[in-house]
Amino acid sequence: MRADRRRFLKAAGTAVGAVWLTPTIVREAIAQANVIKVASIHDLSGGLDIYGRPMVDCLTYAIEEINGSGGLLGKQLKLFSYDAQSNIQLYTQFATEAAAKEKVAVVHAGITSASREAIRPVLKRFNTLYFYNTQYEGGVCDRNCFCTGSTPTQNVDKLVPFTLKKFGKKVYVVAADYNYGQITSKWVKKFTQDHGGEVLNIDYFPLEVSDFGPAITKIQAAKPNFVMSVLVGGNHISFYRQWAAAGMNKSVPVASTTFGNGLEQQVTTPEEHKGYIAAQSYFQEIDTPANKEFLKKFLPKYGATSKYVTSLAIQTYHGMHLWALGVKKANSVDRMKVIEALESNISFSGPAGKTAIDPQTHHCSLDVYIAEAQNRTFKVVESWPQQPPADTAAVCNLKKNPNDNQQYVIDVK
Repeated sequence: MRADRRRFLKAAGTAVGAVWLTPTIVREAIAQANVIKVASIHDLSGGLDIYGRPMVDCLTYAIEEINGSGGLLGKQLKLFSYDAQSNIQLYTQFATEAAAKEKVAVVHAGITSASREAIRPVLKRFNTLYFYNTQYEGGVCDRNCFCTGSTPTQNVDKLVPFTLKKFGKKVYVVAADYNYGQITSKWVKKFTQDHGGEVLNIDYFPLEVSDFGPAITKIQAAKPNFVMSVLVGGNHISFYRQWAAAGMNKSVPVASTTFGNGLEQQVTTPEEHKGYIAAQSYFQEIDTPANKEFLKKFLPKYGATSKYVTSLAIQTYHGMHLWALGVKKANSVDRMKVIEALESNISFSGPAGKTAIDPQTHHCSLDVYIAEAQNRTFKVVESWPQQPPADTAAVCNLKKNPNDNQQYVIDVK
């Protein structure tokens, strides 16, 4: 009888506890039902945080704008932000958590090509929509993935002839030793030869390398008209400092496909970077009403961490708004319905100008700008509106092959 009484009291206590807990559970369930989950996976620490922090700030600001305008489908967006710490294994771990546990509607993530290729199959497997908002080497062909950053036929195609005309025909290339650096260097060589120039040599450096002394000695001996930098990450900023310390910045100009994306013009001194030439889909100094209005609102809130707004950050901002337009048009966060909506010639006009999704490749037509570094800022000197992703379009056609799922290594000749 004592045992039966204990069982009865225990069961009664559990029932009472359940009654008291029910309102809390219900409130939590209602709260979750009233939000749409969005994930960010970027490097907020480690050697690539120079890119990641401004990207997350712009993503957060875009979400604040959308929520401030009433959200999407009558719901507010909730951001889950993960710090991948410049660690590829963490990218895979967080992509799995965002997709399988949190069941987010979309993931905006990745900086290097390695990080993108680590999480792209994970998100494909879990049917979670993916936006890659970073400038890269091109060739990704995946209906589940949208790429909003520039590719070589958009920015390198403009940078090379400009610098050949400005500095001379002999080029020495220094590049990061992974997909982006290797493939982009091939495009540099192609465009250089197409315009009557010569690439004297290409030197590749792993991301952890920070000693460029031997390389600078080789460049001095080669006597190029200018150096083309395809370097990436915090360690590679050392090249620009060591270049100046050797006195080379006074005699051999530098152009770059990446300079400014990681706030290099803020980290180096005005003397070290004076006259550097870069080509991007955005510079903070673009003189348009849309850009001025954006900066007027964004910088007072995020200027302490994003001291300069980069092209990667702005394309992340554009990418978030493009996804939101797709949701509105689909009237749903269902992945396939949003993909189909995004494939219906959707575009977003913002600080960088117009970003228009190409349905065939899931890449974007972008405005491209060439600028010269001056006193920790840039002076925009040329621009080209709505440049298409011609490199990826040459190998990818998701209209004809919607089940394609790979990164093509584009044959650069």
